[in-house]
Amino acid sequence: MERRFKAATGETPLSYQQRLRIEKAKRLLERANQSFEEITYRVGYEDSSSFRKIFHKQTHLTPMGYRKNFQRIAML
Repeated sequence: MERRFKAATGETPLSYQQRLRIEKAKRLLERANQSFEEITYRVGYEDSSSFRKIFHKQTHLTPMGYRKNFQRIAML
């Protein structure tokens, strides 16, 4: 299944799932005043530390850096 999924999408099922979770977390960071721990749980992770590392690896920003950056852009 993994080989077929990767052939069809260009990514592994795990990386696809992580990307979806990151996108949901980004939307929640943009519009909600929830803590990152709450957002971590809402997107399906239990360990906010490991999710923070995955978030940083994919976005090149910390979750709070992303939130501050988005808020700054929204004010313009």
